[in-house]
Amino acid sequence: MIAATAVQPTFAMPQPDAGQRRSSDERALVIAAQKGSSDAFAALVRLHQRRAYAVCRAIVVTHEDAEDAVQEGFLHAFRALDRFLPDQPFGAWLYRIMANASLDLVRRRKVRDAEELPETAPAAFRDPGEADELRRRLDQALTRLTDRQRSVIVLHDVEGFTHGEIGSMLGIPEGTARSDLHHARAALRRLLKDVRSDL
Repeated sequence: MIAATAVQPTFAMPQPDAGQRRSSDERALVIAAQKGSSDAFAALVRLHQRRAYAVCRAIVVTHEDAEDAVQEGFLHAFRALDRFLPDQPFGAWLYRIMANASLDLVRRRKVRDAEELPETAPAAFRDPGEADELRRRLDQALTRLTDRQRSVIVLHDVEGFTHGEIGSMLGIPEGTARSDLHHARAALRRLLKDVRSDL
């Protein structure tokens, strides 16, 4: 009697991982949005809104400014969607737009603030939930960094972007992003040197 043996295939078609599926789903949404689907663009907004906010919040000082920059960034992305090439990474393109919207907002604020310079400077905005002394000092120290240093350190150390991604978002070479991160960390160390002894 011959026993039938099941032949196991030696090669199985690889299943796309979650990242590949998300990328192809995102590409389909981009193409649909480019063809005029507002639902597809709304889905892209939902997919990227948290990371877009993080990019903007890394550049601007307040939550309200970050929300304004996100809104401006998505509006600009919607208007420029026809110029986006679907075979490129949508996230990188979008986050560059968000970074630019944030930097524009910072520039406008500086001009406006210089024109409306009060006799006494108001205290920096502080969320009621962030009463912790360390958080207050860190926020204060971050505002003393240059806009680009603050952007680079938050995008890298808080949000986890690579030097290359940060360079693309801010329109600077990767090496400059590395250098800015080094200088930002050194500046923070100087600004926060007394924190351990005071707390």
